[in-house]
Parts: sequence; structure tokens; C-alpha cells
Amino acid sequence: MNMIRSAFRNPPLLTFLLVALVWIVASVSLRGFGAYGHLRYLLELAAVIGIAAAGQTLVILMGGIDLSVGAVITVTAILLPLISPAWDPTGIAGIAAALTIATAIGLMNGAGAAYLRVPPIIMTLAMATFLQGLLVIVAGGSAVTVSNPAVILLGQARPLGIPSGIILWLVVSIVVLLLVHRMPIGARFLALGANPLAARLSGVSVTRNTLIVHTLSGFFAGLAGILVLGMNRQGYVGIGDPYLLTSIAAVVLGGTSILGGRGTYAGTIPGAILLVTTTALITVVNASPGWRSIMFGTLILALLLVSGREARR
Repeated sequence: MNMIRSAFRNPPLLTFLLVALVWIVASVSLRGFGAYGHLRYLLELAAVIGIAAAGQTLVILMGGIDLSVGAVITVTAILLPLISPAWDPTGIAGIAAALTIATAIGLMNGAGAAYLRVPPIIMTLAMATFLQGLLVIVAGGSAVTVSNPAVILLGQARPLGIPSGIILWLVVSIVVLLLVHRMPIGARFLALGANPLAARLSGVSVTRNTLIVHTLSGFFAGLAGILVLGMNRQGYVGIGDPYLLTSIAAVVLGGTSILGGRGTYAGTIPGAILLVTTTALITVVNASPGWRSIMFGTLILALLLVSGREARR
């Protein structure tokens, strides 16, 4: 009983236990679900959400939401094949250029929120709308195929039988967890999310930290875009759209308060896995994509209501 109570008081642990329970039940009930290859594939899909949700977690911890994540993923996946220089046989220069663009978009989001005092949710929504229009003009609705060797390697390689995307997600997870829980800057993010006025009076810079979290969100979204491009071998308008909702859902599923000031990326990790697993189960039972959207929307609404109730206590 005490263990159960402890789990409910620890959202990341609760989400991990829920993932384990779903995997066990599905493995027993559905033939082939528990096979190593299938579970590895689910983790590979979850890696994209998890990497995109890394930056989203930081923004939400400070009380904002980044609605440009999906658009930045799409921008990266479309522009990278177009800007990869022919003189670079490794493809590293193209990746660096694409990540620079994604990071710059995040920086502009942060600048709008910090200097123009535009609420982050509005600033990032405006940026996403602008980018979507720009992509239609640039790509014209056609898909672009990637030939960048480094991107293909990232999306297809399996060192020691482990997909590169999962390894990349592991590295990102370690970096973000250290950033939030072992570095002073993480404490500043949490302080600003919990009580912005008190944090400012304590000498914490709202402007600097707003710039940092949005810049990092742009970087991680760009990284997710490169991974998506490598896995699909092509980019097209809308390829990043599914990751906007799922990046937010993974964060709140992991117990991070949508109001900011409380949470951890350790919960976002199983949150991403749970989303991918649930989607796979819906696909197995031949449920329509509409039910998946209904499920995600209902889940996020329920968690928002719970977060709001906790904040009022």
C-alpha cells in the first residue's frame, strides 16, 4: 500500500509503472508485441517525441508552451536536403547549418517573449504560422529526398543492434536531466515557473532564461527533425505536425505541471514511450486515426484540469 501511495506521489515513477504494465499486458495479449524487434521499434519512434519534448519540457517548466516545435521539425526536415553542400561528403556541414537555423528560430521565439513581452504561447504560434506559410512557398508541397550520408546514418544505423535514434535520445536525456537537476540554471527555470515575481526579486533574469529555454527548444526540435528525416529518408510539409501535440502530451503525462515550476524530464521519457505504445495498440485493434486524436485531446484536457486543481490548493 505504501508503495502504491509513493508511486502516486511520484508522477515519473507512476508513468514508468504504467508503461511497464501496458507492455506486459500487451505482450501477453497480442502475439509479437513483446518481441525485441517490436519493442525496439517503439522506442525508436518514442525517441523522436522524447527529443522534441526535451525543449518543450524546459519551456513548460518556466510556465510557457512552445507551439512552434512541429513547424521547426518540418523546417529542418525540408531545408536540410536543400542546403547540404555538395562539397561536404560527410554531410556534417548540412546538419550544422540546419541545427543553426532551428536554434535561431528558437532564439527569435525567446527574443519576442523576452523583449517584446509577447506571451510565449502567442509568439510561438505566430512563428509556427509564419514558418508553415514559408515552407509552402519554398517546397511547393513536394517532398524532398535526403542524400546526406550523416543523416541517413543517424536514421538507419544500429550500432550493437541499438538504433542510433535511441542512443541520441539517451545522450539528450542525460544532458537535460543534468541541466535541470544538477546545474544552477535548472533551479532558475523552476523558480521562474513557480513564482516569477519572487524569482525576479531574487535576482533571476527573466530575459536571459527565456532566451535560453526557447533557444534550446529550437535546437532540440531541429535535432528531432534531423532524426525524422533520417528515418523517413524524405521531408515534406507537415512531417513535423504530429510532434507538436505529442511533445506537450509527453511532458504533462510525465507529471510536469503545465503551469510551470514543477516537474522533471525523467517523467517526459516514459510519457513519450506511453504515447507511442498507446498509438501502436490503437493501430493493432484497427481503430481509426480519429480515435487517436480524441484520446490525445481528452488526455491533455484531463491533465490540464488536474494541474489547475493542484495549483489552486
